[in-house]
Amino acid sequence: METYYHLADLPKFQEIGKEAPELAKKFFEYYNAVFSAGELTEREKALIALSVAHAVQCPYCIDAYTQACLEKGSNLAEMTEAVHVATAIRGGASLIHGIQMRNIANKVSM
Repeated sequence: METYYHLADLPKFQEIGKEAPELAKKFFEYYNAVFSAGELTEREKALIALSVAHAVQCPYCIDAYTQACLEKGSNLAEMTEAVHVATAIRGGASLIHGIQMRNIANKVSM
């Protein structure tokens, strides 16, 4: 089945700097620093990235961080739990916006 996203594009990520090499260099320096071990381990950061990837629905990130999680020692149960955390936060964020809907409905109904 043809899809909008192509798995072959993921390794092309480095090409984002083709027309703006200095900006790409700065981004990759930052990116590499963020994912280096600090207060959180690289494994923990990969799990966070996997859950965020699901929240922002980036198939490339989902692929990349699924692999990163496995490489850093996470198992499928941990990864699944991380996805559920993202789902709970995203669902809650959608539900709390219902307050905005109620506020507007009350204002319009007055």
